[in-house]
Amino acid sequence: MKHGDFTALAKAYINRPGYSLDVLSVIGSFAHMERDGFRVADVGAGTGKLTECLAALGLTGCAVEPNDAMRAEGIKAFSGKDSFAWSKGQAEATRLPSHSFDWVLMGSSFHWTNTTEALAEFHRILKPGGLFTAIWNPRDIKGHPLHEKIEQMIYDEVPNMTRVSSGSQGKIANIESILTGDEHFGHLFFVEAKHEVAMSKERYMGVWRSVNDIRVQAGEEKFAEIMRNIEKIIEPYDEIVVPYKSRAWTVIAK
Repeated sequence: MKHGDFTALAKAYINRPGYSLDVLSVIGSFAHMERDGFRVADVGAGTGKLTECLAALGLTGCAVEPNDAMRAEGIKAFSGKDSFAWSKGQAEATRLPSHSFDWVLMGSSFHWTNTTEALAEFHRILKPGGLFTAIWNPRDIKGHPLHEKIEQMIYDEVPNMTRVSSGSQGKIANIESILTGDEHFGHLFFVEAKHEVAMSKERYMGVWRSVNDIRVQAGEEKFAEIMRNIEKIIEPYDEIVVPYKSRAWTVIAK
């Protein structure tokens, strides 16, 4: 398995949480998402975790995903629904028509892109004054003993691990300078909100199985040991309440 290759993890993605609807509603209200003809593009849509949230707000548009296995799961999840059309493409080349969208988003995936090329592409497909939002949904585990214990165990097993996904601070520390320094966009604003997701133990373990960066760095044997350790730690619990914090940076197309 390679960093950023989620092919083998696609089926486990159903277990992942969605994003804060409060955060998306605030940004959507700013964009006047209630307007007739308002269209959104979820780029790097994966299996549709963010797409589902946008659909829940009554939005319509396109979901773009480069990975065939992930996109297949997203299409399956949206079977019988016509709110989003799924297609193959990537942030740097979405294959979407120019000046056709009011809001473009990337959920937990902007850090995988060539940001300069991606922002130029988003500007191309956005209408003048449209929005681009980069949103992440990291766990907000500080002060939660169960989750802190699991996190510490993982670092004990893989001492030199560097997190890549989930909005890790190292990967998004310069997000504001990236967005405001781009010639195509201006007027950045930031929205964040906490939310919790109650999970069965089975779903909670499924979320860990969908993690790419730990698995790559740990290797399969060590990752299997980590999974066994997590199972032991959560054994006394009937349900796992996982705290998250959706964090979204939005810029306006010039």
